[in-house]
Amino acid sequence: MFSRKTKVHLALFLVLAVVGIGYTGGRYAGLDRLFGGNGYSVTVQLADSGGLFTNSEVTYRGVAVGRVTAMRLTGSGLEAELHIDDSAPPIPADTRAVVANRSAVGEQYLDLRPERDGGPHLAGGAVIAQGRTDVPLPPESLLVDLDRLVGSVPVEDLRTVVDEVGTAFEGSGAHLQRLLDATSSVTAAADQHLPQTTGLLASSDVVLRTQQEQADEIKSFSSGLREISGRLKESDPDLRGIIRDAPAAGHEVQALLDSAGTDFGVVAANLLTTMKITEVRTEGMEQMLVALPVISAFSHSLSPDGTGHLGLVLNFFNPIACTRGYEGTPRRPGSETAPGPINPDLHCAEPPGSVISVRGSQNAPRQPIPDPVPAPPPFNP
Repeated sequence: MFSRKTKVHLALFLVLAVVGIGYTGGRYAGLDRLFGGNGYSVTVQLADSGGLFTNSEVTYRGVAVGRVTAMRLTGSGLEAELHIDDSAPPIPADTRAVVANRSAVGEQYLDLRPERDGGPHLAGGAVIAQGRTDVPLPPESLLVDLDRLVGSVPVEDLRTVVDEVGTAFEGSGAHLQRLLDATSSVTAAADQHLPQTTGLLASSDVVLRTQQEQADEIKSFSSGLREISGRLKESDPDLRGIIRDAPAAGHEVQALLDSAGTDFGVVAANLLTTMKITEVRTEGMEQMLVALPVISAFSHSLSPDGTGHLGLVLNFFNPIACTRGYEGTPRRPGSETAPGPINPDLHCAEPPGSVISVRGSQNAPRQPIPDPVPAPPPFNP
């Protein structure tokens, strides 16, 4: 028979064993849920299990808050029943359920990731819809897509690219080494000035957002560049001819300038004066160029057979002829044919817009009178 002391030791050991097993089972195995433990249940609708299994851990912001108690198939996927411990913090109802991998061996767990803080919070019977869940890509799908990608690469084109890359970098080892060294120096400098680097990266968001807002304009610009490139490709023979003949033409122009000497500068200066005069009369010249073809078109009808064919039309002072500005000129009879003095002040003094037939170059459309052209500096051979 056992002594009294032994019986007491066995009883204490039995009590401690029961307490330890109960705590371990309730704390880690979830046996307390079988006896009406505290907490609440949440249902997550998934399109695929993603490797999730019964008794998988449930985390919230990386902290364990429960377990997956059951999984059942549905018409659109499956539902996972979650038991959230009563010790878990309040979890916002606006939460995504993500099936994630804990390690490289593929141990999946369910991570609850809130999209905003504050209530309302998850409670018993809450459902996280399938549209707010994410599951990892199945390995078989990844392998199939990778195989299709590899199979879609033209072998001959890939070989050409590899050969071209090899040719491009052949003999440039020293340059690449300097590039890598410089990159290391830039990285070290960026790390040394971390606040400035962080500020630069933060401000780049503004640039990227601007590019996104101007996406349509950038696409239009790219389309224009593509069209220009197409035109250049079509004009490739002409461009090659220009490039081929340009040096000879350049030599001819240089020879012309050398032979012209200072005279060419004088001609250019005179042309500048002519351009200044023409600049203020651009509108009048445009009107002349418009009317000149019309005059040329009917001028041959004035003398089709060598004799003049003219007509006289009486307008009966409609419109009235311009006489203002001619008052200071002495009138002479028509029979007097001797030369008379010239009056340089003769002009039609009617203002622009007058109903009287306004004549004279002073009423021709033009711009303000330009400044005088400065005299060229003296030539010093």
